[in-house]
Amino acid sequence: MGEVSYNLEEMSKRLSKYIDSNRFYHTQGVRYMSAALAMAHGADIEKAEVAGLLHDCAKCLSDSKKIKICDKNNIEISKVERSNAFLLHAKVGAYIAREKYGIKDVEILDAIRYHTTGRAEMRMLEQIVFIADYIEPRRNKSKHLPEIRLAAFRDLDECCYLILKDMLIYLHSRSGEIDSNTQDAYHFYEEVHEERRD
Repeated sequence: MGEVSYNLEEMSKRLSKYIDSNRFYHTQGVRYMSAALAMAHGADIEKAEVAGLLHDCAKCLSDSKKIKICDKNNIEISKVERSNAFLLHAKVGAYIAREKYGIKDVEILDAIRYHTTGRAEMRMLEQIVFIADYIEPRRNKSKHLPEIRLAAFRDLDECCYLILKDMLIYLHSRSGEIDSNTQDAYHFYEEVHEERRD
């Protein structure tokens, strides 16, 4: 069976109609960064571009629309997600990528699905999009970004650990609710970090 080929420019053109210009600008940064990380770590570059391009395809939907799509299509909503519906854009994005953009590849869909929360034992493509979303060139939300950006091209596991640690510190400082996937991901990558240090 031959490799699936994606029309990235057609996808990009279509996507631009459904997200605002700032989000589209960010998306292009994540697409570019995902491709760069795929090159650095030997992952599939085209899949990385597709996942990076579509990761936020549901971001500009209203919270009520996101909840409605989940309820209608039996997409599970956690307690944290129901009270912070903006988090649903990743799950809904995976659904839209499959149904509206024809993406059947499970690796791409999971990379979109977990790009916000992360999860334990992420596949390489999931790690790449999770990291790319955090470090793309226009991001400046963490004082640790220089260290995190350096780690991204050296060690994906270590980079995930640093990002998750950063995320949890931020969420705790705001007394925000923490998704169980993020908590599980942090414990998993912290363990990898500690094992390597020992």
